[in-house]
Amino acid sequence: MRRPAPAVANATGNGARPGTRRSRDALDPEAVTRAVVASIRHVDTPYDEMVMNGVERDEARERIRAEIDRVLDRRRRSP
Repeated sequence: MRRPAPAVANATGNGARPGTRRSRDALDPEAVTRAVVASIRHVDTPYDEMVMNGVERDEARERIRAEIDRVLDRRRRSP
């Protein structure tokens, strides 16, 4: 079985010991959303390529913001 990406694993508490803060906050909706947005940024957009080609990180994030929103909307509507 594949392990989730580190950002998703951290947000969902995968591997957290019972009774620890990570396990208690395992399904924090904001943390899950941040992990999903990070995944979309790196997998579904040209963000990494832009940064590697010299675009400032904040500028690259601004350029892909609408694309991330479209992917999020599509994923939220899919069954």
